[in-house]
Formats: sequence, structure tokens, C-alpha cells
Amino acid sequence: MKHTLSTALAAGLVFGAAPAPAQQHDHAMHMQHQAQAAKPPKAAPKDERQSVYFPKALREHTLANMRDHLLALQEIQEALAQQEHDKAADIAEQRLGMSSLALHGAHDVAKYMPKGMQEAGSAMHRHASRFAVAARDAAATGDVRPALAALAATTAQCVACHAGYRMK
Repeated sequence: MKHTLSTALAAGLVFGAAPAPAQQHDHAMHMQHQAQAAKPPKAAPKDERQSVYFPKALREHTLANMRDHLLALQEIQEALAQQEHDKAADIAEQRLGMSSLALHGAHDVAKYMPKGMQEAGSAMHRHASRFAVAARDAAATGDVRPALAALAATTAQCVACHAGYRMK
């Protein structure tokens, strides 16, 4: 007897799988979904973040830096997934850590940032440098957990800043 794969799957014959039981229609659940869909949508919550003014050139520069920070975080995660701990450490220190401050022109933009935004940015850079050390340690010990915790502390600063401030 000749079967296609889809026929075999539908019949539950592949890998000894039993056919799935038929789902029962729950009329009450259906009515609840219809009632929710009929309600007018709620208004989006008001954006309560503090607006921060940057001159246009510095705004564009800062946004480009933040996009590079996201890219660096992605590259760090890829390096960790490949167990390339030293590579992850290098990316973190060069593009996010304390060594990256001059590259990002941090001194030029800091004067436009409110104190809380400055503190979150500085904390992010410090945590990234701590991650770099923890990632190098992971290369020697094989224990990546402290590095992951340090990476989470780094990204927590990004989240806190973006939750509290928006650029104008």
C-alpha cells in the first residue's frame, strides 16, 4: 500500500503516533471571545517617559550608538552560544564597556542627559565591563552562569533607561 507522508501523518501512522482526539467546541468560550471582540479597544497608555532634548546631530549619533549596542548584544549572545567566551568579552568591552566611552562620544552627549539617564548609561557601561571579565572567566572555568547574570545586569540598564526616557 502506497502512502504519502501527509496521508501517513493524518492517519497517525508515523512513529507510532495515535491520532489526536477531536477537539470539542466550547460554546461559552466562543461567546466570551465574541463579547471581548465587540468591546471598543482601550486607548494606548499615555507615554510617561521623560522627554530629553538632544541637538539633531547628537540625537542621530546617539540613536546610531544605541542601535550598535543592540547589535553588540546580539553578537555577544551568538558568541556565547558558540562558547566563544573571549570573543563575547571583546565585543562587550570594545563596544559597550568602559573602554567604549570615547568611541561613543559619551562626554559630548552626557551634558544633555538628565542625571538619572546619565546614571543608567554609566551603569550599563560598568556592567558591560563586568560581563567582559565574567565571560573571560567562563572561558577558563566553563561556568557561563556568572557571565549570563552580568549580561542580564547590563541589559537591565538599557531597559531602565528606555522605560524612563525618550529622546526628542
